[in-house]
Amino acid sequence: MKKTKTARMSGKERFTIVILFLLGIFVPVSIVFSQATLSKSNIEVEKLKSKVDKQENSNQSLSMQVDELASLSNIQDIAKSYGLSYNNDNIIVINN
Repeated sequence: MKKTKTARMSGKERFTIVILFLLGIFVPVSIVFSQATLSKSNIEVEKLKSKVDKQENSNQSLSMQVDELASLSNIQDIAKSYGLSYNNDNIIVINN
């Protein structure tokens, strides 16, 4: 019977194989994790954009209401309803 020599791996070869195996597992997992995190962040950004748009529309609507309520004709109508009148003679203009 002949003895055959079996090739044995050195410590460096084993270490290299283990490192390559771990990298082969770690890299795809880290890519998936980072993509999931990015996707979650994008969803949050879109929700915030939606809230900002709604608030801008609300602010614009309220600004229009303020302008409408502060209009001269509205003020005169409210003054008339309280019995007040506009008398141009009571206005004094001061020039510098």
